[in-house]
Amino acid sequence: MQRTAVVWVVYSMTNSAFLIGVTIFAEQFPSFLFSIPGGVAADRYDRHKIIKITQILSIIQSVLMAVMVLTGHTTVWAILVLSVILGIINAFDVPARQALVHEVVADPADLPSAISLTTAMASLAQLLGPVLSGVVLSLFGAAVCFFVNAASFGAVMLSLALMKLPAAPPRNKDKKVLAEFAEGFAYLRSAPNIGWMIILLGLVSLLVLPYNTVLPVFAKVIFKGNASTFGLINGFIGAGAVAATIFLASRKPGAPLKKILFISTIVMGVGMICFSQARNFHAAMFFAMLMGFGGIAQFTVSNIVAQSESAPGMRGRVIGILLMAIFGMAPLGSVVAGAVSQRIGAPATVLAQGIIAIALVLLFTRFLMRPNVKPATNDVAVQEAEELVKEEL
Repeated sequence: MQRTAVVWVVYSMTNSAFLIGVTIFAEQFPSFLFSIPGGVAADRYDRHKIIKITQILSIIQSVLMAVMVLTGHTTVWAILVLSVILGIINAFDVPARQALVHEVVADPADLPSAISLTTAMASLAQLLGPVLSGVVLSLFGAAVCFFVNAASFGAVMLSLALMKLPAAPPRNKDKKVLAEFAEGFAYLRSAPNIGWMIILLGLVSLLVLPYNTVLPVFAKVIFKGNASTFGLINGFIGAGAVAATIFLASRKPGAPLKKILFISTIVMGVGMICFSQARNFHAAMFFAMLMGFGGIAQFTVSNIVAQSESAPGMRGRVIGILLMAIFGMAPLGSVVAGAVSQRIGAPATVLAQGIIAIALVLLFTRFLMRPNVKPATNDVAVQEAEELVKEEL
């Protein structure tokens, strides 16, 4: 709800797709800068405590945003500053939150489904949040969206308090942070299944996923709508995302994940091409669902592979690198997409992004279609990474 409200507030103030891209950049790029330190922190410290701290900081950020809008002191620069703060918070929150799944799932065989279900919850929020945000924006204004978001963290804090976690394993804090940082990248060299997938995800995040930058233009200009229209578009994208996560959570063990990744990226590209050319709103919403299905399926598959195949002591850093591929590339892509749409228009921009999605996945076909090659055992891979870092240092 908050993200939808922020984008709509900026667009209502400026009527600029470029500034929407800058706003998204302001939130996501700090996550790129701090995602690896966030992953290192998740490997070094108590993840449960890290999440508690990030929730408190998130409450403060949301309340400040609400007060600013409520008192009529809304400025673009202030929104950008608060977006930067949120990006930094998320850089430490998400790696700890994702890695915590392994501590609360008792049976490792349940892990892929657990990861899919956590993604399904986020997708459900992506479905309901924009729709509710559109209604609240129309009836009450953006400040209420921000207050509701702040209040929602109370439920998160309650969930954390009710968790019964096993004793936290001992953390190795003897190494320097920079050495642990480098070990994460060195580890991926011995785990090409994860490394190549992260590269593909990073390229898609840079060149394809920033289509959300121009969605307000579709809502307001192409479909002659308002905030509710914008919320509906995001809601249908979220519906596709929920369908994708339910599909992945219910899949049989041993399902070909890379083949699913290939197909889902094709589906996303086709959905974007058709959405860009649709002028009937109902038809466009069907294609929006395809966009959401393909996008979240790609991320979920990458997340499952990254978490299930990485060594426990490297998991936080691997997740951090995965998030860096998303949060580092997507904000740059948002700025580019906003600038390009100013010149060629929103429909042509989304059309080009859909074509690029299909081209990228075809480029990676050789990797996606080859048999799954297990990396070296986790202990061996970690040892190799440590030795490689020592040599380079």
